[in-house]
Amino acid sequence: MNSNHTYQRKSQRLPNYDYSKEGLYFITLCVENGITLFGDIYNRELKLNIFGKIAKEEWLKTEQIRENIALHEFIVMPNHFHAIVEILFNDNESVKSNQFKSPSQSIGAIVRGYKGATTKKIKEIINNNDCKEMMHFNPSTIDLSKSIWQRNFHDHIIQNQKAYIKIVEYTENNPFTWKDDKYYIK
Repeated sequence: MNSNHTYQRKSQRLPNYDYSKEGLYFITLCVENGITLFGDIYNRELKLNIFGKIAKEEWLKTEQIRENIALHEFIVMPNHFHAIVEILFNDNESVKSNQFKSPSQSIGAIVRGYKGATTKKIKEIINNNDCKEMMHFNPSTIDLSKSIWQRNFHDHIIQNQKAYIKIVEYTENNPFTWKDDKYYIK
């Protein structure tokens, strides 16, 4: 392999698809290196720690920040996050085609904003060491110069009611099937 070759991650996004388009999207975000950061599952019940509570609170704020979205089912798992988000209308439609079009309404922008907010708040707690719940957390497992999240995210465009119901059931059952989950790390 050429030493000048840089690894390029292949995008999972659909080419030429407008991810600011009205509709329902299922997203999954993973913590960098699969670290169990947000809590744990005990007796098939999810117990969020302070970091998990931050992840939950910041997601709920997303709907307040962006008036064109509605939050549906979501769950903060020990090392990942699932959510259904609906774009109700495209704020960019009023912009003329020859004008600059802000990407702030796209699924990618929503995810970036959420990742940035959670990372900032969690790093503040780690840096200030002001959390009693951190006694079971090793701060050296997190690179404080980077995001707590993996670089990309998984998405799925929900195209019908049957798919929506299946994803809702999957999301709700995630804590019950944790030990069989592909994101579970022993």
